[in-house]
Amino acid sequence: MIGKFGTMKDPAKNTFVGAGGVSARAGFLFALSLIPSIMLAIGIVNVLQHYGALSAAQKLMTPLFKPLMDVPGLVGLTLITDLQSTDAGAALTKELYDLHLVDKREETIIAAWQYSGAGMINNYFAIASALFGFIACPILIPLAIIFVMKFVGAIICRIALDTIYKGDFKHGN
Repeated sequence: MIGKFGTMKDPAKNTFVGAGGVSARAGFLFALSLIPSIMLAIGIVNVLQHYGALSAAQKLMTPLFKPLMDVPGLVGLTLITDLQSTDAGAALTKELYDLHLVDKREETIIAAWQYSGAGMINNYFAIASALFGFIACPILIPLAIIFVMKFVGAIICRIALDTIYKGDFKHGN
């Protein structure tokens, strides 16, 4: 259960996590490695909020996000961040909810968008790159399909919340 920390077998290639770590200790170091990106994302949101960028984003992105997903345009930064980092996107969503800029229903729709194809860009190029030699279509086509399906997932979630769970999620609650 406790496992072991990784070792620095080759300091030129290893990060502070090391190589060969297992179990809870390796998981702790991995989680610790995520903190800087999450802190940066939350800091950026606070700075942008101070200078009115969230209000500007809301005005620019609302015509796109409101009809499709029924969320305010200010979540655009959160959704863009999620394309690279699932953890930073989740932290930004929590921050928007804590600041009462989105309600529980909107937070659920945002989470559905984030969950489908989470960390899309990083995961696609890091993991699927092994298959690029076998793909019969241009490399960007599967990426575009994943991106479109994120919106489809959010729209399906919105429909479910408005029909099946309409009593549970009301605007403002």
